[in-house]
Parts: sequence; structure tokens; C-alpha cells
Amino acid sequence: MNNKWSCLAIACLATLLLSLDFTVLHLALPRLVTDLGANSTQLLWIGDMYGFALAGLLVTMGNLGDRIGRKRLLLIGAAAFGVASAVTAYAPNAELLIAARALLGVAGATIMPSTLSIVRNVFTEPGERTAAIGIWSGMSAAGFAVGPVVGGLLLDHFWWGSVFLINVPIMLLVLAGGILVLPESRNPHAGRIDLVSVALSFAGVVTAVYALKEGAHKGAGHADVLVAGVAGVLLLGLFVWRQARLAEPLIDVRLFTRRAFSASIVTNLLAIFTMSAMMLMFGWYLQLVLGWTPLQAGLAQLPGGLSGAVGGILAARLIGRLGRNGVVALGLAMNAGAFLYYSTLGLSLNYLALLPVMVVGGLGVGFALTVNNDNVLATAPRERAGAAAAVSETAFELGGALGIAILGTVLNTAYRAGLDGTVVEGAARESIAGAMRAAEALPAEEAGRLVRAAQAAFIEGLHVTSLVTSGLLVVVALLAFVGLRGVPKVIPEEVLSRA
Repeated sequence: MNNKWSCLAIACLATLLLSLDFTVLHLALPRLVTDLGANSTQLLWIGDMYGFALAGLLVTMGNLGDRIGRKRLLLIGAAAFGVASAVTAYAPNAELLIAARALLGVAGATIMPSTLSIVRNVFTEPGERTAAIGIWSGMSAAGFAVGPVVGGLLLDHFWWGSVFLINVPIMLLVLAGGILVLPESRNPHAGRIDLVSVALSFAGVVTAVYALKEGAHKGAGHADVLVAGVAGVLLLGLFVWRQARLAEPLIDVRLFTRRAFSASIVTNLLAIFTMSAMMLMFGWYLQLVLGWTPLQAGLAQLPGGLSGAVGGILAARLIGRLGRNGVVALGLAMNAGAFLYYSTLGLSLNYLALLPVMVVGGLGVGFALTVNNDNVLATAPRERAGAAAAVSETAFELGGALGIAILGTVLNTAYRAGLDGTVVEGAARESIAGAMRAAEALPAEEAGRLVRAAQAAFIEGLHVTSLVTSGLLVVVALLAFVGLRGVPKVIPEEVLSRA
């Protein structure tokens, strides 16, 4: 197909936007505390709601793309994402912002599996497919890098809603390019979508995540947490049971018997769970501890994200030397070392010492995610590419959202523990952003004491969270090395139809 690289460019542009949208929010969170009066719980929901809504619908939307056409679904999603971005930008309070972020998640769920399944169907030669997925993964990493810079520029000159309005012109480019360039592809033998499975998958994800999030926030003994936890497990169990008995399931559970598929899904979920901590911590650390502007914070994180893009491109070449399990394990180990260094950060920063650590960590992200995404798509039939991509992206989004919720709770818990024995009370104990806001209303001497106490407590929380994350990454690297052992370095097209 002579325009397959143009198709890749459109898919990468849409993916770049979704990554950018996720990262700019973290820089805007401190501003939301001031402008909307959001408390710590609302801030977590603002950050998580997009991922939760997206994760709950990815499987449904991936299957929908297989049935109605991936190009059609991508174009519908792009239009909806642009409209939802405008609504988000002008939300007048935290509650409506959370609802608007949910709408963005619904629209994003139509885009993510469509882009990856289009790449899978356009690139059929194994080497080109791995390289294309590497470029696709690299653009996703680039979005995480460029997002803070773009967000910083906008936040330095405009109100917080501007970080969402930038989505609109980019989505217009995706629409125009998609109409002109993208081919249509679908599963010619797909049946009707089972609506019971749709309801079970969405309700199961939502209730399970609610139980986990609220349990971390207020304790597992609360009645609503227990009820939601039990309901989530039962609903997801029923969903899996139903998929095994349907002729046209939303997820072909037999795919999980393929070691490359199941090991890559689990590794991706756990890896993103841990890596989400860096985005959460650094936005607060650079701005509220070091006092940098949003633009300075964004520029500081740029090398790490760009090196992730480079890692995605280099991963295909490393497979031949290290094997698929070796590349993934190496990438995760590189990240473990980076987080170990982050546990030494303090109230002042030597950026030149931090820079190579961020680059190493970014390269590792590119290595791991590229190979895992290629494993998932290469071991699933082409006609089920949307469903397979949706499973991969569900693990990615759910892992990221859960990581922010759980590791964010670890960070906040350690922060509050660091304030024990001080006179800091109220909103100042909930988060460092709340402490900064409270300090604005105090006399200079009292404000200085509050700020110093909050910053010191946050550093303690950063150290604890970084050490926990580093340890988890070591465990995940070992799981990947063992779980992906024996997976062929080159997975040819004819393998896809075999069990």
C-alpha cells in the first residue's frame, strides 16, 4: 500500500494529541486549586476520570471499530473529542470539570484502539509492523514530553482551560487527513455486539476502580467500598464467563492462552501503573517545591519524554540482539534505576545530574511499551485487531489511572505523615497545593513556616513513592523476562491464525 506511511502519520497525530491532553492536565492541577477551589479528592478525580471512562469503554469501542470500520470510528471519535475539549475548557467548577473529563474519556475510547488497529492492518510485513508500532509508541511518548511544554506556555499566558482548547485545531487536522488518506478496514465476519457484555465490562471496571480508589482514600472497611469491591469482582467475573460462551465475544479469552499476549498485557498494566507516578510527582515537585513556572517545569521534563520517543524507534533493532523479553526487562530495569535516583531529590535540584537519569528512564519506557504493543497485535488475528488493541489500551489506561489513584494516595499519605507534630491543619494537610493556597492568606512569617513545613513533608512523600515505584518496577522487569521468554524475535503473519 503506497500511502501506508501517510496512514501512520494520521494515526500518530491522533495518538500524540491524546498523550498531550493527558500530560497538560498535571501542570494545570495547581491552578485548579486556586481557580476552582478543588480539594485533594476532586483533584484526584479530575486526573482519573478521563482514564476511568476511557478504560471502561475501550473494549466496546475496539469491537465497534472492527464491526463498523476503524476509519469511521476514528473520525467520529475525533469530532467528538474536539467538541468535548471545548466543553472541558469552559467548565465553571470542579464538579462539571470532572463530568467534562468523563466525556473526553468516552470520545478518547473511540480513537485509541482505532489508531493502533489501523496501523496493524496497514503494515503486514513483520519488520515494518514492529517499526511502525515503534514510531506510534514514540509519538505517544513525544506527546507526554511536548505536553508539559505546550501546557506551560499556555498557562504562563492564559487561563487553565486553554490547555484543552488546543485539542480543537489538531482534531480538525486529524479529521481532514483521515478523510483523505485512511483506508477503511473491518472484520467482514463480525456479528452483532452483545449489549449484556458491554454493560458487564463497563460496570465491572467502574465499580472495581471506585472500590480501589475510595478504599485507598478512606479505608477498606466502609460499606460502600466493600459493596463496590464485591460487585466489581462479580461483574468482571460474569463478563469473562460470558465471553467464553459467546460465538462473537467482545474479548476472545482464548487470546490469553498465548503467552506473548497475556504476559505483555499484564506487564503493560503494571509498568504504566508505576510510571504514572513520575508525571504525578514531578508536576508538583518542580512547581510547588522548587518554585518553577509551568513552562520551566515542562521544559525540564522534555528530554525524558523525547528519549521515550527515541526508545520506541530503537526497540525494533534491539529485539534481534536481546530478544523480546530482554528488551522489555531492560527497559523496566532502566526505569527502576531512575526512580531510585528520584528518591534522593531534595529542596534544591542539580538539573544537570537529573538530566541523564531522565533520559535513561525515557529510553526504557520506549523499549518496554513498543515491544509489548507489538506482541499484543502480532499474536491476534488481523480481523480482531480493534479488540486486541482495545485490550492493550485498556491495560495502559487502567494501569495509569490506578497508578495515579494508588501512588497518589501513597504520596498524600506520606505527605500528611510528614506533617505530624506540626500545627498544620485543614486544607493544608490534604496536599501541598492546599498548603500553598492557605499560605496566601497568612502573614509573611506564618506563611513562610507553613510553606517550609509543606515542602519538607512533600519531599518525604516523594522519597517514599519513588522507592515503592522502583521496587515494583524491579518485580515487573523480572516477570517480563520470565513471562516473555521464548517468544519469537520475529512473529510472522502466518503465526497469527494459529492458537
